Amino acid sequence: MTLKSYHTLDVQGKRVLIRVDFNVPVKNGKILDNTRLRAALATVKDVQARGGKVILLTHFGRPKGRDPLLSTAFLQPTLEEIFEGPVLFAPDGVAPSSVATTQHLQDGEILLVENLRFHAGEEKNDPTFAKELALLGDVYINDSFSISHRAHASVEGITKHLPSAAGACLLQEVEAVARALTHPKLPVAALVAGSKISTKLALLENLLPKVDFLILGGGIANTFLRAQGYPIGSSLVEEDMIHTAQQILEKAPLQDCRIVLPRDAVVAETLEGGNPHISPLDSITPTEKIFDIGPQTVTLIQEILDTCQTIVWNGPMGVFEVAPFHEGTAKLAQHVGSLTQKGQVFSIAGGGETVAAITSAGAANLFSYLSLAGGAFLEYLEGKTLPGVSALKA
Repeated sequence: MTLKSYHTLDVQGKRVLIRVDFNVPVKNGKILDNTRLRAALATVKDVQARGGKVILLTHFGRPKGRDPLLSTAFLQPTLEEIFEGPVLFAPDGVAPSSVATTQHLQDGEILLVENLRFHAGEEKNDPTFAKELALLGDVYINDSFSISHRAHASVEGITKHLPSAAGACLLQEVEAVARALTHPKLPVAALVAGSKISTKLALLENLLPKVDFLILGGGIANTFLRAQGYPIGSSLVEEDMIHTAQQILEKAPLQDCRIVLPRDAVVAETLEGGNPHISPLDSITPTEKIFDIGPQTVTLIQEILDTCQTIVWNGPMGVFEVAPFHEGTAKLAQHVGSLTQKGQVFSIAGGGETVAAITSAGAANLFSYLSLAGGAFLEYLEGKTLPGVSALKA
């Protein structure tokens, strides 16, 4: 899919609305990770350099109406550090006073608008609110893939009222996913894990005809193992999805896809304590639970990845937050990173837990691309149309 690029917009002397995702993690008023703030830097600097007036639109949290605790005003100091200059603030959202503020901006100035979700019309994609929002600017740029799966006023509705295009961050993400699934170098491996098949059924079915290896871990793998008759003790499993797992196992060879399941596991009776140890699949006792893939499985997967040129990853292989159940995911992350750095593979990973696991393994900078998106990344991999992306088609 080809998108309209922000480079094609005439921004000289114009008010440029940039939809960003500044929904950053915060604890006790302190920003824990400013990656999403820095992601906007390329587009903002470009607009400034071309004489545009920058107006930043974002949501923060899930407020029910106007909630002072979820105001975006706290972002100002950090944004001023990142953008190396003053950032003004419009506390009244789409009110006439905010429109007046935008009209008095000088070329290159930056204005941050109050939390969009203080307005009920934002999440409802209300046409009236979209029109009011459009009054704040002359042109519009969506620079966030992570919000593009939502048909909200600031994502989809506003594009009906202003010349619109995709920003640097959005373009980069769409191209990365396309490089992995639309026109990949073969063979392709997809690592998919998570607690439930039901939440990733659409993803699994979309990947079957597109990848050569579908490597499963976590609770998803448990259900597939149960479908094959393995005893998995008291591990997490979806009993009502066993038949679905069997169907996928039968369908995979017909689509030239090899499903790869664990051959051994790291098990324990509880996450903390409980004598964690490596166990063959046929030796797991009724009271034990699978919390990670075992070393035989890690070696098997590494050998498969060595034969691939494209790797897509969504979901950690084990309970990576708790030692020693992080090791399977960490070793695979480091291996994929090493293959990437050698130029053997193009690697892309996405989803909050996935990125956190890869980061904790020290491999974040080794992958070709780490997606900032969670739901949008998953839906795009599922083959769904994202409202915020389709609205910007060239």
